[in-house]
Amino acid sequence: MTSLAEALGHQPDAKLLIVTCDDLGVSYATNSAVYDSLRTGVATSAGLVVPGPWAREAAASYRGEDIGAHLTLNAEYDLYRWGPVTHAPSLLDGDGGFPRTLVDLWEHADMDEVRKECRAQIERAIYWGFDVSHISAHLGALELRPEFFDVALELAVDFRLPLRLAGTDQQHNAGFPFRQLAAEAGVLSPDRLVRVLRGRSAKAALDQLLIGIPPGVTELVLRPARDTEEARAVMPDWAARVEDHDIGTAARYVHALAGRTGLELTSYRSLRDLQRAG
Repeated sequence: MTSLAEALGHQPDAKLLIVTCDDLGVSYATNSAVYDSLRTGVATSAGLVVPGPWAREAAASYRGEDIGAHLTLNAEYDLYRWGPVTHAPSLLDGDGGFPRTLVDLWEHADMDEVRKECRAQIERAIYWGFDVSHISAHLGALELRPEFFDVALELAVDFRLPLRLAGTDQQHNAGFPFRQLAAEAGVLSPDRLVRVLRGRSAKAALDQLLIGIPPGVTELVLRPARDTEEARAVMPDWAARVEDHDIGTAARYVHALAGRTGLELTSYRSLRDLQRAG
């Protein structure tokens, strides 16, 4: 069977890396950091939170970068809230925003409202002028429950877009073969998904993460933000986000590391083009 790397025109043992910055549109601190990582750093893709308070500013600053729809059904911060772009009562918690937790979402969401909301988010991104490259899910809300995954897969097929999925090792925890179902529908996804481990310097964490990557297409997910009063006020995880910005903009270091490990950078747009070519 032809591997994804081979289908993209590389050798069977090629190591390809997509560096994605999530949460574009959540705040000005994230918008600035995401675009900085895309334009001066090593990020190759990003995910737009269409319902985010700063999504319109992200659209106004867009210059054709590789950006997908980061479908959002949760608003996890206590002091910083956002909600649906459609009329979706089941997707609201008691204070009028999206549910804070996945459990709350999964227990109360009406699936017709989920389907309508997610489709509207993609359509709004396209209307704003984004050349949408892929679909991902905020906090993994659509990946690990079959009925939610069905919505994501339906949209990936309808819009002919790749879909971020957890690795095959997570299928047992989810209880259903989501990667097999996506493949049978002709929807592409990177072979594996990784995130930076905390508790050490950004460069040390990146070294540990990337040196051992096997052949295939790996997606590294960052959630960058600049160190601002806004970020510190509303994001309890602001320090980790600032570290991710440091990684996303460490172009010289990452390119040197890629040279030592044989990594090549790619993007979701290349997967989308391959998927649309059949």
